[in-house]
Amino acid sequence: MKNRIQRFKSFFKISPIMLASIFFFVVVQTQAQEFDILIKNGHVFDPKNNIDSIMDVSIADGKILQVAPDISAENAKKVVDATGLYVSPGLIDIHTHVFVGSKSDKFADGNNSLSPDDFSFKAGITTVVDAGTSGWRNFPLFKSQVIDESKTRILAFLNIVGTGMTGDDGQHNLDEMDAVKTAEMIQEYADYIVGVKIGHFDGESWTPFDRALEAGSKTNRPLFVECHLPQYTLEDQLDRMRPGDIITHSFENIKERAPVVDKQGQVLQVVLAAKEKGILFDVGHGGSGFWFNQAVPAFEQNFWPNSFGTDMHKFSVNRGMKDMLNLMSKFLNMGMPLKEVLLRGSWNPAKSIKREDLGNLSVGAVADIAVLSVKKGKFGFVDARDNRIDGDRKLEAELTIRAGKVAWDLNGISAKKFE
Repeated sequence: MKNRIQRFKSFFKISPIMLASIFFFVVVQTQAQEFDILIKNGHVFDPKNNIDSIMDVSIADGKILQVAPDISAENAKKVVDATGLYVSPGLIDIHTHVFVGSKSDKFADGNNSLSPDDFSFKAGITTVVDAGTSGWRNFPLFKSQVIDESKTRILAFLNIVGTGMTGDDGQHNLDEMDAVKTAEMIQEYADYIVGVKIGHFDGESWTPFDRALEAGSKTNRPLFVECHLPQYTLEDQLDRMRPGDIITHSFENIKERAPVVDKQGQVLQVVLAAKEKGILFDVGHGGSGFWFNQAVPAFEQNFWPNSFGTDMHKFSVNRGMKDMLNLMSKFLNMGMPLKEVLLRGSWNPAKSIKREDLGNLSVGAVADIAVLSVKKGKFGFVDARDNRIDGDRKLEAELTIRAGKVAWDLNGISAKKFE
C-alpha cells in the first residue's frame, strides 16, 4: 500500500523539465494570441504597478493583455508607435457637471452641464465623476438620459439634496436632505455612485452636513465637500470630515470660505492637520475655484493636491480652466514632476473614489489609456481671476483609448497611412 501511494505521488509530481515545458507553452500561447492594438515604444507610467519606463502595451477584447518590453507586432491588428510619448492610464476627472438636459440655465437636467463625450477624450479623460448634480430623486433620470448614452464612463457623487443642483430654494430644504433615501439610492446603483456630495447651503444648521455624513457612513462612501457653505468655517468643515473624505476648490480665494493660505502667505495649520488626518484635497478649478495666489505658495510649501478635478461646466471651459490637461500643465510648470502630475490624474483619483479597478494598466484591467505628449514652447496659463503664469511645457492628448477602442486620435497615429 505504501509503495502504491509513493508511485501515485511520483506520477503527479511535476519535474523541472515538465515545468519548463508548461512555462514555454504559456509564453508561446501569449505571444501567439491575436490582439487588437499594440502600443509600442512609449514611456509607460503605471504607478499602481510601479512601472515608469519604456514599455509596450497590448490590448485584446477591451482589456490590457500585456505590458512588457518589445512585444512582437506579428499578431497585432493595429500598431501605434508611441515613441517620445507617455502612456498613462486613462485620466479620471472627479469634479464635473454632466447631467445635461433641456432646462435653461440649470445644472440638474439642464444646459449649464456639459455632455461628457464632447470634452473628455480630447483631454485624455476616460472617466468623469459628476459632482452632485443629481440627488436621490433624479439620479435614475441622470442615468438613463446621460450615463447610459455616453461612451465616457460616468460615475457620480450623489447630492444629499434630493433634486440635486436646481439652483433654487429646494437646495436649502432640509426635508429634501434624506440620509436614508440617499443611502438606498447609492445601494441600488452601487456600481455608479461613488460618494455623497454637499455644497450649496447658506443656513447655519449642521443638519445637511450630518445627513450627508450619515449617508456616506451607511454605504462606506466618501463625502465630497464643495465650497458653497458660507455659514460653515473651513476649520469646522475639516474638523467634521473623516479620513478619505474629499474637499474641493482647494485653492480658491473668495468670501464663501477661508482660503488655505493666509495673508502672510502661509498654509493654515488647520489645513495641514487635516491633510495629515487623511482628508483629500481636490483642485476643483471651475470658473472661480483656482487662484495662483493660493496654489503657488501652497505648492512651494509642499501642500499639493491629491487630484485634478476640473469643475467642468458651461461657465468654466472657455475661461482659465479649459480642460484637465491644461490644469495639469499649470502644476507641471509650477514645478511638479511629471510623474507626480500623472499620478494625480489617474491612480490617485481612482483610489479616492474607491475604484481601484480603474487608473491602472494591470493585466486584465479595462483598457482605458491616455497617450500624451509634452509640447515644448512658450505657453500661458490662466487662473480663475485672469492672472497668468508663463510656462515652457504643455500636456496634450495624442491618443485616448476607452475600453480597448480608439476614442480620440489627434494626429492619426493609430490610422493607416493614405497612399
